[in-house]
Amino acid sequence: MKVAVLPGDGIGTEITAQAVKVLSRLAGAGVPLELEEAPVGGAGYEAAGDPLPEATLKLARQADAILFGAIGGPQYDALPREKRPERGLLRLRKELALFANLRPARVYEELAGASSLKAELVAGLDILIVRELTGDIYFGEPRGIATLPGGEREGVNTMRYRESEIRRIAQVAFDAARRRAKRLCSVDKSNVLETTELWKQVMIETGAQYPDIALSHMYVDNCAMQLVRNPKQFDVIVTGNMFGDILSDEASMLTGSIGMLPSASLDAGGKGLYEPIHGSAPDIAGRDVANPLATILSAAMMLRYSLGEERAAGLVEDAVRKVLREGYRTADIYTAGTKKVGTRQMGDAVVAALAA
Repeated sequence: MKVAVLPGDGIGTEITAQAVKVLSRLAGAGVPLELEEAPVGGAGYEAAGDPLPEATLKLARQADAILFGAIGGPQYDALPREKRPERGLLRLRKELALFANLRPARVYEELAGASSLKAELVAGLDILIVRELTGDIYFGEPRGIATLPGGEREGVNTMRYRESEIRRIAQVAFDAARRRAKRLCSVDKSNVLETTELWKQVMIETGAQYPDIALSHMYVDNCAMQLVRNPKQFDVIVTGNMFGDILSDEASMLTGSIGMLPSASLDAGGKGLYEPIHGSAPDIAGRDVANPLATILSAAMMLRYSLGEERAAGLVEDAVRKVLREGYRTADIYTAGTKKVGTRQMGDAVVAALAA
């Protein structure tokens, strides 16, 4: 099974290297994995003048799954918009039709005290946010900045969803809820936005095909509040691209650190791109302090969802739990009395736990 490894920029290279060590250990134990690396983002621009070089896109198309690091950095901020690192990731999602983003927010028992909320509010928390990824205001046309008569500038973005786009993400979310606690909350702003009024209508229509799933609806502003008021009321949340971007980052802080959260972006056939939800963190790049666990857990999701290696995925997740029980902590999750380690040490600890 071919895995395209796209480390990207900043800490992306460091955290991806640790996930590669874990996957290489599995390959050495008989899991049929072939890993091939290529540049993307700022690294892609530096290598080929394009944040998504043609050779990288070709590899991504050929691969069975993609392991992605992080992209971006202040040195690229002055580039034309189409050459900036972020455009490479957006294009990759679009080219591969990766429309369904799965973002679990799980609180490990050992990290409940590291959450920004009281431990009793988050202990045992296990939420899955299903975010539509290729539509909405991020891709809608028309868009741009124009100068009006008289010289005043105007910025325009268009929120747009087709019924078919909503229906396919709804099916992913209902299927995910069926594998969990059979509760799905659809988040919209249908009292103000016609786009999300259609979203709500299609969710209700699709829900009729899933009579075993309890479907509820919530406005996005209320959902943002409820995530910090009573997060354990949620099981699976489904929402659009922009709302999902914001809510999933909010949910990440319930877990103690954004460095703990993996994600999967899937196409209709189950092929996916797997990445931590944090950014390239250029301020700590090269210092061996970044938390690689989100990337390692993303690799576990890849083994499960795209490669059909359920047992290997479980072994990786068990190894992560083991190192947390043993007290290993990177700086973002460190508390007094635990063992503070760097990026490479944490990766080595997971490999050792996996070997055991």
